[in-house]
Amino acid sequence: MNAHAPVSASEATPLDAIARRLTSGFRDLDLVNRLAEARRAIASRLVFTTSFGLEDQAITHAILSQDLAIDIVTLDTGRLFAETCAVWSETEARYGHRIRAFYPERASVEAFVARHGIDGFRASIAARQACCAVRKVEPLVRALDGASGWITGMRAEQSWERATTPYAALDSARGLIKLNPLLDWNRERVIDFVHKHDIPFNPLHDEGFLSIGCAPCTRAVRPGEPERAGRWWWEQEDKKECGLHSRPRPTFETAVGS
Repeated sequence: MNAHAPVSASEATPLDAIARRLTSGFRDLDLVNRLAEARRAIASRLVFTTSFGLEDQAITHAILSQDLAIDIVTLDTGRLFAETCAVWSETEARYGHRIRAFYPERASVEAFVARHGIDGFRASIAARQACCAVRKVEPLVRALDGASGWITGMRAEQSWERATTPYAALDSARGLIKLNPLLDWNRERVIDFVHKHDIPFNPLHDEGFLSIGCAPCTRAVRPGEPERAGRWWWEQEDKKECGLHSRPRPTFETAVGS
């Protein structure tokens, strides 16, 4: 894929066209070059949100080892595992880079707990989604303020809902391009990458926690269960999302195998 002149959201080339261009070229690039190409194509702020899972650690390594000008931020919900905070600290020490945290608004958290109780998110799907909105979705809005691109660690293999996720697409609700540079990687490839580069990772992964979120909302996955079965396990819904990854609007080929 040829390098492109930077194009910002304010210029004539629409974000849709940039997303289409990135999608068409990502298949033939390794992780570092996918990120570098995204950096070249999007002139303004490009943000990667990490939750310190395996996928996010691989992307963090690719960004920081190559000194790519991509902002790395995290959403500290106030209910993270101690192990997650430990790998956060270890990652900062390994790369000599501070990862900026965005926190929930104090008044919103206090109001939610006063109304629902400290673990009231288990009462209903609506209550759980309200908790996610306070602790994750609203902080994400602030984290992405001024950005034209958002990088995530989503993979198609993680769930049926994510299986048709595009490499890059316009997220019209947020007015930016959402990029998924690990979309076509399977879990084994991510693990191999992390071990090959001696990247810090959350020890909970070795205890069956394949997808790690807030501590009270995550359990280990049982044999034969899909990767995200341990998230909000008390809910019977097949779709296990918190609201961060509302589907962006695809205007072209989307599936990994297309």
